[in-house]
Amino acid sequence: MTLDEKLKILPTAPGVYIHKNDEGKIIYVGKAKNLKNRVRSYFQSGRGHDRKTRELVKRIADFEFIVVDNEVEALVLESNLIKKHKPRFNVLLKDDKQYPHLKMTNEPFPKVVITRKILRDGASYYGPFLPASLARKTLDLINRTFQMRTCDIEIDGKLPRPCLEYHLKRCLAPCVKELCKPDEYAQATSDVKLLLEGKNKELADDLEKRMWHFSENGNYELAAKFRDLRKTVVALGEQQKMAMTAERDVDILGFYQEGVRLALQLFTMREGKIVGRREFFWEDLDAENFNASEFLSEVLAQYYSTDYVPLEIHVPVDFEDREILEKVLTTRRGRRVHIFEPKRGQKRELITLVENNAKIAFEQRFRVLKANTQKVLEDLQEILELPYFPERIESFDISNISGAENVAGIVVYENGKPNRAEYRRFIIRTVEGANDFASMNEAVFRRYRRMLNEEKPLPQLIFIDGGKGQISAAAAAMQTLDLEAIPIVGLVKPPKRHNEISHLLRFGHEDKPVYFDAGSQAFRLVQQIRDETHRTAIQFHRKRRETRDFTSDLSAIAGVGEKRKLRLLRNLGSIERIAKASIEELSPFVGAKTAREVFEHFEKQRMFAEHSN
Repeated sequence: MTLDEKLKILPTAPGVYIHKNDEGKIIYVGKAKNLKNRVRSYFQSGRGHDRKTRELVKRIADFEFIVVDNEVEALVLESNLIKKHKPRFNVLLKDDKQYPHLKMTNEPFPKVVITRKILRDGASYYGPFLPASLARKTLDLINRTFQMRTCDIEIDGKLPRPCLEYHLKRCLAPCVKELCKPDEYAQATSDVKLLLEGKNKELADDLEKRMWHFSENGNYELAAKFRDLRKTVVALGEQQKMAMTAERDVDILGFYQEGVRLALQLFTMREGKIVGRREFFWEDLDAENFNASEFLSEVLAQYYSTDYVPLEIHVPVDFEDREILEKVLTTRRGRRVHIFEPKRGQKRELITLVENNAKIAFEQRFRVLKANTQKVLEDLQEILELPYFPERIESFDISNISGAENVAGIVVYENGKPNRAEYRRFIIRTVEGANDFASMNEAVFRRYRRMLNEEKPLPQLIFIDGGKGQISAAAAAMQTLDLEAIPIVGLVKPPKRHNEISHLLRFGHEDKPVYFDAGSQAFRLVQQIRDETHRTAIQFHRKRRETRDFTSDLSAIAGVGEKRKLRLLRNLGSIERIAKASIEELSPFVGAKTAREVFEHFEKQRMFAEHSN
């Protein structure tokens, strides 16, 4: 059916229309009170379309439409389709995820992690946190104080012994049945929920009751534990506020635009206090025909289709679909939701405050390009849902040719920078042939057995150059050392392409690979670490291979045995120096006759190389 034929059968009912290009790709999604009038308007000459619409019309090769009962349903469907297909000509909500949430997982034995995505997965989400470091500090407090688990292993209570986290008093060890019963862990989970919901007073009162209960029953050790817990909760309540669901809550929006670029900020206010914010950025707007009302309408519909809905939303400008969106959000929230455009007074002053912050964010985003290492590592922590800030990262790679000269390279990054003094290179000693899995197991085991013996600091994150097999081999070594709480992440290469990373695999989450935004600073840091690890392993492998080839070459010279080879290497220091040494320099270690033999051997090689060139 041609476009003209489709246009003739369009209904006059409300609905959603979907424009496609000649490749069948969706390039625009829109809603309409009257589908027939709205869709036909795109193809009528003399309608005075703006530049963006003219570009869109040039690319429309086909369209579809979906009829709904009313405008409210059309708005909801439009928003869902835009989020799903991300059409080129729609205004797309692009969150930089600068301010994270804390997520309590939906598991029999939950854990708390930092995340940048809010999913409908049954988990509980708390935040956003302002500043971002507050999320990390709160997570550290939870792990130290309430001792929730941080590992990814399946908890069935059948493990024979706990890991290092238990001995450091940072985990209740539900993995060992005798150490932590399910109801004890459930109580800790309930306490953390109260803390994250901002119910500090209620939690403190409950902890005080438990303190007196154990004290009266003569269990003074547990009484002291709950006394200390209560002190921590009370102090936290006095120092900071976290985002929570209150009876009156407000979201305030403001934006700043220059040309094709725009920064938008959304502040969250709870119980009369600003407790968090989100930032969004655009770099490809139609500057000539930018319409703030249409822009806000599309952004709000997308944002509140999945995020928490407050009772009030304050916007800098009114928009056409405001009443329709209010109906949609009221249905989602279950209570009346209002969208206001304050003109004066305190509410207008708050919008001005948000707009000023949006301008500052614009300056930082588009005019200051230097990466913030702290921010990059915080992003990495959120992406990988790490229990601790990755201050120290160690990375492993194996290098060999058909099993020959099998070596491992280990690099260390501290606070996002390479610490070359901490790099290590291992000769793999227990593995014969090309077995990268066994080689990785040996390298990881030797590395961290030594670090434990020497009481050196352990990393918060380990990268393994490889997929599931290499990760499992490394994890087995860590489990033997009771270090399975340290996250292990594999760097996976695309098929037939050896110089890129397609995604990451976190041990315990092999079925859920982590795909990075290739343009993000966090991804660039991971690439840098991977390349540095690969370079370190390859260089050591080449050096070992050259030493092998050179010593074999020396063995072919009359009068040079193992002792003389070692004496030459020990005194001259390197293979290259032996090859370039004069007879006088060689003589003290192997005698004049053998020195002449060695010198003439390498002189012939040099002359042959020059002749070949």
